[in-house]
Amino acid sequence: MSQHFQHDVLIIGSGAAGLTLALTLPEHLRIAVLSKGELANGSTYWAQGGVAAVLDDTDTVDSHVADTLNAGGGLCREDAVRFTVEHSREAIQWLIEQGVPFTRDDEHDHEDGGFEFHLTREGGHSHRRIIHAADATGAAIFNTLLQQTRQRRNVELLEQRVAVDLITERKLGLPGQRCLGAYVLDRQSGEVDTHHARFVILATGGAAKVYLYTSNPDGACGDGIAMAWRAGCRVGNLEFNQFHPTCLYHPQAKSFLVTEALRGEGALLKLPNGERFMPRFDPREELAPRDIVARAIDHEMKRLGIDCVYLDISHKPADFVKSHFPTVYERCLDFGIDITRQAIPVVPAAHYTCGGVVVDQAGRTDIPGLYAIGETSFTGLHGANRMASNSLLECFVYARSAAADIVAQLEQVPMPSALPSWDASQVTDSDEDVIIAHNWDELRRFMWDYVGIVRTNKRLQRAQHRVRLLLDEIDEFYSNYKVSRDLIELRNLAQVAELMIRSAMERKESRGLHYTLDYPGLLPQPRDTILQPPSAGD
Repeated sequence: MSQHFQHDVLIIGSGAAGLTLALTLPEHLRIAVLSKGELANGSTYWAQGGVAAVLDDTDTVDSHVADTLNAGGGLCREDAVRFTVEHSREAIQWLIEQGVPFTRDDEHDHEDGGFEFHLTREGGHSHRRIIHAADATGAAIFNTLLQQTRQRRNVELLEQRVAVDLITERKLGLPGQRCLGAYVLDRQSGEVDTHHARFVILATGGAAKVYLYTSNPDGACGDGIAMAWRAGCRVGNLEFNQFHPTCLYHPQAKSFLVTEALRGEGALLKLPNGERFMPRFDPREELAPRDIVARAIDHEMKRLGIDCVYLDISHKPADFVKSHFPTVYERCLDFGIDITRQAIPVVPAAHYTCGGVVVDQAGRTDIPGLYAIGETSFTGLHGANRMASNSLLECFVYARSAAADIVAQLEQVPMPSALPSWDASQVTDSDEDVIIAHNWDELRRFMWDYVGIVRTNKRLQRAQHRVRLLLDEIDEFYSNYKVSRDLIELRNLAQVAELMIRSAMERKESRGLHYTLDYPGLLPQPRDTILQPPSAGD
């Protein structure tokens, strides 16, 4: 039997953005945080690098802003960049107050009041400004925020809950456009429950699972982006998918990312014969922005017909490597690779979705009562290419900003009146799950082949043709059978893939992460790719 729940705030997603919002809201509010699987399954937990922020006396807001604008290929919105960077220090201070165990700087005397935490440097940054917890920053942040959230009696953490669709006034045929809640599959009961909420926040992460090779966990299926689009929200810049240059290449190593901080500390990229190749592609060599490094690796792999390249930090002292990169050291050792003596085999993998649901500086979408924060959103911070470690910062700054906006509206927004239950009367159990598995594999394979690091018009047209056939098949399946996590994710992933392809076809240039052989040059006037839903709430 399906159930009805009432919340002041419904947060869909349990990563850095979602938990930060839950902890920043007042404790008298009834808050629910939904997780598709177990709480630690999101991308936050696996983030190794750190958080970029202006923390050192030699660094400035203007310098961080300039670096971000430079990395963003002319498409960053300067007001969004400045807003994020100006709030970076207070966001880090808040994390320190929550108890996040950032790595301290033991090499310097801080009696003069200087910054006491170790800062590292990553590609695109002109200063050391990445605060980190060894090389497992995401896990340290996530575990701390989760521990704090568990102590809040007003916050309910609901695991094994998969959001199916948003409920809006328009969808129910009511006057107005407000978001009233969401239909949510309880994977344990198999029922779709109705969650009423005064405010709904999409914090579901990105959509890198649309690609065959990705550094992301299994849940990164673009759920929030697809749900927002179906509800009537605009999306922006979905053609810009960041490929992390260095994912461990090993048959048993499922999506293990080798942190960019290795290159920040002197690791070198090499061909199988030991020859370096980055100096041929960019004067910044291994510290060039990720898109340049990923394309260089892709070029060399195709040119030589090799399966991977190598990342070598073995010239550094073993103690240095083990103390700075304990996670990478241990993980590689599991696969028989001692990084203090051997180079690491690496390949590029889909890593970060730079576009998303169009929002303002408070995280508000086009639909009243609906917010999007973190990787789900398009704030204008990243432009055509995300600079390393700005993404976690964006989660904290915009979650805190959304919380303040929600608090300001509390008195004006009542609890929605009774909403209709999910109608499952016309559907049956499926005995054809092989179709889902096949479509899932086909989608990720043609996205990798046709909409990957290097694109062409012909490849994009083929991808568009395939994805439209898939969407028709999935729609028919969805109409006739009971929903499951696999079906919901496939439906969302195919929808976001279609939006990515359409966005890529609209950009007749090569800019940032979108590189096409048919339009290798830049257009004189940079502009965002904003897609408008045809008819919201159908």
